[in-house]
Amino acid sequence: MIHSGSCLCGNVIYEYGGELKKFFLCHCQRCRKNSGSAHAANLFGRGGELVWLQGKDSVSNFKVLGTRHQRSFCSRCGSALPFSSADGESVVIPAGSLNTDIGLAPQAHIFMGSKASWDNGLEDVPRFAGFPI
Repeated sequence: MIHSGSCLCGNVIYEYGGELKKFFLCHCQRCRKNSGSAHAANLFGRGGELVWLQGKDSVSNFKVLGTRHQRSFCSRCGSALPFSSADGESVVIPAGSLNTDIGLAPQAHIFMGSKASWDNGLEDVPRFAGFPI
């Protein structure tokens, strides 16, 4: 299956040809810093091919030294983008960057031991279809 995605400004467009095997919501401090939110929503694929269709020169990469933690992002708008693992065998795709339906729901909340102190009872917070007035 081919999945396609892009950044917020539309400068970077990619495709991933392969099966998405895992979908995790990561609450570790690094993923919270990356996303600016309670967690990062990442899909994991193995054995597929990540192809940059447009804007590859705008893709920047950052790796936390001494760790496996890394991220790719658009240097224009800052949107999170996919990256291949160091061994090239797996791909991590930020779920929010996809333009296609994945047909997969999150399978687990991970690193809950380091979640933000305010990340509790969020299912009880009021919900709105748009910005509340």
